[in-house]
Amino acid sequence: MSQTSEKPVSVVLVHGGFVDGSGWQGVHDILNSHGYEVIVVQNPTISLADDVVVTRRAIAAAKNPVVLVGHSYGGVVITEAGNDPKVATLVYIAAFAPDAGESVQTLIANPPPGASVPPILPPQDGFLTLDKTKFAAAFAGDVDPTTAQFMADAQVPWGVEAAGGAVTTAAWRSKPSHYLVATDDHMIPPPAQRQMAQRAGAEVAETSGSHAVYVSRPQEVARIIKQAASVSASVAVPVQQPAPASLA
Repeated sequence: MSQTSEKPVSVVLVHGGFVDGSGWQGVHDILNSHGYEVIVVQNPTISLADDVVVTRRAIAAAKNPVVLVGHSYGGVVITEAGNDPKVATLVYIAAFAPDAGESVQTLIANPPPGASVPPILPPQDGFLTLDKTKFAAAFAGDVDPTTAQFMADAQVPWGVEAAGGAVTTAAWRSKPSHYLVATDDHMIPPPAQRQMAQRAGAEVAETSGSHAVYVSRPQEVARIIKQAASVSASVAVPVQQPAPASLA
C-alpha cells in the first residue's frame, strides 16, 4: 500500500525523447511506497524551451526540495531546469548531461568508434522517430517483448528543435549530481555516459541494462534516486512559497 509523503524531499521524474512519462510507473510506485512525493512530468518534447517550462511547473508544484531525475534527453531538460533554487540535486539515468552551449545533436555528432548507431529515421515535418522494427534492440533490449513492442508502437515523435536545443547554464556546475550508467545501452554509448558523468563530477553507479533501464530495472533506478534523496535531505534547501495572487 502506498504511503503519504513523509520524506523531506520530493522526486520529479523527467522522461526522454520518443516516449512519455508512463515508463516511470515502476520507479514511481517504488518511491511512492517508501513515502516520497513523486511527480511525473509529461513533456511535449517539441522544443527544449517548452520542456523546461513544463518541468519547472512540476518543480513549483512539489511540496519539498526536489531531487530532479532525467532519462536520456530528459537529462538535457534537467540540466537547464535544475537551476531552479528549489532543486537540491540532479540524477541522470542513462542520460545526456550537456554543458552550456551543448545539445543532444552536438553530443551525438562524434560517436565513439564502434558505437551503436540509433535507428533514427529521417525527420518528417520537423519530428524524429525510431524505426519500429529496430526499436526493441536499440532502446529496450531487456524489456519484455510485448512491452517493448508497445513502446515502439506508442512512440512520441521527438521534435528536431528539442534535439537541437542548447543548454544555457548547466545546473550540474552548481548542484550535486548522480549518474546511473546502463552498460548495455545502444542509444547512448556507455563510454559517452561515463565521460559525461565524470565531467559533471557526478556520483556514478553502473548496472547492466538497456537504454530503457528505468523500465526494465526500476528497483535499481529507485535505489540510486533514494541514495541521492538521502544526501539531499541533509542539505537545507528553502522552499519558495508562492506570492499571493494579485487582484489587480
